Amino acid sequence: MWLKMIQNYSPNFNTPKRLKKNIKYIIIHYTGMKNELSALNRLTNYKSKVSAHYFIKKNGKILNLVPDLYEAWHAGISNWKNIQSLNRYSIGVEIQNSGHANFYEKFSGKQINSVKKLLRFLIARYTVNRKNILGHSDIAPNRKKDPGEKFPWKELAKLKLAHWHKLDEKKLKQYRLKKIDSSDENKFFINLHKIGYTRFLSKSSAIKKRLIVKAFQRRFRQSLVNGICDKECLILSKNLLKS
Repeated sequence: MWLKMIQNYSPNFNTPKRLKKNIKYIIIHYTGMKNELSALNRLTNYKSKVSAHYFIKKNGKILNLVPDLYEAWHAGISNWKNIQSLNRYSIGVEIQNSGHANFYEKFSGKQINSVKKLLRFLIARYTVNRKNILGHSDIAPNRKKDPGEKFPWKELAKLKLAHWHKLDEKKLKQYRLKKIDSSDENKFFINLHKIGYTRFLSKSSAIKKRLIVKAFQRRFRQSLVNGICDKECLILSKNLLKS
């Protein structure tokens, strides 16, 4: 499969080359910067110590910043399932978007079309499981919000480019804001850990707990991100483990 892209290499990556079979994840980010040129300059400036393999501009053009077989610096402190530091096993995709701190806007149609093309290309080349296509906030819920609740995960899932639940959302909504007891809340966090999210320990702070719930909601319940675990969230988590 051939994909049209522009090479604009960043010096920020690790050597030597990694094995093709070790690429198991694709991590979606937004830049969180108002200006596209500033975002690109940051991703290609050796002083910034950040990069990604791909950068998707507002007009949908795809820039290749780091060759796939080199480890880019996009995930930072991160974990998913039993893997620490996702950089070693993933490809990072940055999409230009101002982000939550700068009047978070919708992703453009051209950007999403390019995301679809790029994901198809990468999934085919590296045999990536769609459950392993993640957002930055999934792997670093304490630090990150991207790509956020405006990123169309459900739309991608319909094309088998992402993971999604198999529930009727209209019926599901009747359980929204319905409180659950501590036992069910514990089951919810156990489910999240089985899905891949960082383990929530009873001694963890309420803030950390809220951030993990928000990360889950930004991904799977985008219409309400409040950090509160309710019955709707519990049901979602159970279904995701089955699907």
